[in-house]
Amino acid sequence: MLDSEQQSAAHIACRLAMKAWEQGHLVMVLATDENEAALLDEVMWDFPAGRFLPHARSAAGSDTPVSIDVHGARIPDGRDVVINLSDKPVVEPGRFRRLLEIVPGAEPQRLASRQKFRVYRDMGLETATHHIQ
Repeated sequence: MLDSEQQSAAHIACRLAMKAWEQGHLVMVLATDENEAALLDEVMWDFPAGRFLPHARSAAGSDTPVSIDVHGARIPDGRDVVINLSDKPVVEPGRFRRLLEIVPGAEPQRLASRQKFRVYRDMGLETATHHIQ
């Protein structure tokens, strides 16, 4: 959960993707739309400074460690960490080792995140909240 509206979900997603990749995971980052996917692609080239995060805009047939796609795309088998930036819950979340939901600081987006939390809880998934500063 982001503590303020000024925090960048894209930068947090990059940090989380970098950490997961360094631990040997294959990561899918889900964006709300093509504009957000393009922003993530751009940010991953420059952030974190001095580091390289190997990524591609789609996971279809790719062995790239980090893939960016728009929510609703079929997440290929083999991806074990999903970072969801969209306002919709991930389909079949139990397929993945980790599902990371970034809860924005702005109230309208927090409402969508609360709804996703309810969906996941109703599916029987265990959830944990971490405040990111």
